[in-house]
This record gives sequence, structure tokens and C-alpha cells, in this order.
Amino acid sequence: MQVKQKHPTKEECIRLWDKYETPPHIRQHCEAVALVACAVGEKLIERGYDLDMDLIYAAGMLHDVVRLAEDHEKEGAAIMRQLGYEQEAKIIEVHMHYDPFSPLESVNETDIVCLGDRVVIEHHFAGIDKRYQHIIDKAIRRGRPEAEPFILAKKKDVVRFVSDIEKVTGMTLEEIAGDIEL
Repeated sequence: MQVKQKHPTKEECIRLWDKYETPPHIRQHCEAVALVACAVGEKLIERGYDLDMDLIYAAGMLHDVVRLAEDHEKEGAAIMRQLGYEQEAKIIEVHMHYDPFSPLESVNETDIVCLGDRVVIEHHFAGIDKRYQHIIDKAIRRGRPEAEPFILAKKKDVVRFVSDIEKVTGMTLEEIAGDIEL
């Protein structure tokens, strides 16, 4: 009897991208999110935090596997559940609207993956300010300028979370993940 792995490997993630026809630019975005999240997770583990790096990597790689679907987070989560990847499903399901981030003493894999997604534009680390300006600009282009105060409120929580990470690690987020680009 073959035992199923706990989390999808890189090869399995790529197979799922192929199966669901994830476009190349979204694949690059997912990989950048996974790498940023892993860089942050590794620094926290070095400081004694308990995080499942395989879960962080797989959820980052697959968070936008069906990004072109209307409710991509729900559809992506459903796919992961069908495959028996419940932990990845839970992260994928909430990644678009995850709020608030946990206090650092109770940090979890969802926090780390969602942070990765909040600081990556396309396939490179952008940092909080550039990423949130990108989100605001997108809302305005889509005719939703009223979303800006809501977006800025969410940004404050990310700034708080990153500040906590920077205090614990003794490194800026830029130092941890700033050189990640595909």
C-alpha cells in the first residue's frame, strides 16, 4: 500500500498547474509567493517558532492554481479537498480576505502564506507599500475607488504583523525576502 504524502511536492504542484492550465505568469507569481513565505518561515523557525515549511511551500505554490476562475479561492480549495490536502485547502480558501493576521506568538502557516501574497507583485517581492498601492490602483481601474479606505485598513494589520516579524528576527522584510524574483 502506497502512503500519500502529507503535502504536495514541487513536482505535484507543477502537475496540478498543468492539469488546471495555470498560465505561466500565475505560476511565476505562485512560486514567488511560496519562496517569500518560506524565507519568512525559515527565519521564524530559526527563532524557535513551530511552522510546517512543506505546508507553507505547497499552499504558496497552489494558492492561485485556478486564478482565472471567478471564485478562484473557493474552487482551488475544493480541488485541494478532493485530493485530500485539507490544510492547503483551508489556506487557499481564505488567502484573498485573510484578516487579521495572528499575534506573532500564535503565528501559523496561513499567516505566512498570506503575508507572502501581500508583498509580491507578479513574480517579485515588492514590499508592503508597493503591493498595497498596486491593490488600490487595481480597485480604481475596476471602478471601485470607495475600496481604498478598506484596503488601507487591511494594510495597517500587515504593517503590524511585519513589524513584529522584523523585531523578532532582527531583519527587515526586505532583507529576508527582497532578492526573490523569478
